[in-house]
Amino acid sequence: MKIQGILIRILDILGAIIGLFCSIVPVGIIAICVKRDGGPTFFKQERIGKNAKPFMMWKIRSMVVNAEEIREHLLKQSDVDGMFKMKKDPRVTKVGTFIRKHSLDELPQFWNVLKGDMSLVGPRPALREEVENYPVRAKLRLNVKPGITGLWQINGRSNVNFDTMIDLDLKYIANQSLWGDIVILFKTVLLIFPSSKNGAY
Repeated sequence: MKIQGILIRILDILGAIIGLFCSIVPVGIIAICVKRDGGPTFFKQERIGKNAKPFMMWKIRSMVVNAEEIREHLLKQSDVDGMFKMKKDPRVTKVGTFIRKHSLDELPQFWNVLKGDMSLVGPRPALREEVENYPVRAKLRLNVKPGITGLWQINGRSNVNFDTMIDLDLKYIANQSLWGDIVILFKTVLLIFPSSKNGAY
């Protein structure tokens, strides 16, 4: 492993430990609110990681319990080509709307980073069905670990189209560096609360 990769892994481990520690209180509060809707607090879903290796990604549940079943009937209503995203997804709960706007549902992914499935910074972890439909160029995203945040997230997130997302991911991969990751992490923190600008939904 190159020195750059070792340094990024050290950043990931330190960041994940700090993130998990700082998440204890907010996750506890959110868990109580999520439980009021019934069902589990956490949600896990298969995603495709580096070198097309599948892993289970964790999130705080922001949707109704049978969200995956309902999703099949909503695929044609996606607002983003190349992946499924809806601005007004009927499956999202009231609590889910808030935590998704501020990306708080992503907090459990610090565990994925600590395990080594993900990095703090990298391309969005895709679903298997999305990867199966990738054009050749998009598959280059799988050359690095997926991340909690990345260039896509700090440049409009769901407000940008699929091709632009791929452009941003490939730009990140071509210029990946420890300093670049630190800059992206800093910008991500600044975008968490002004939700009208972060493109999250």
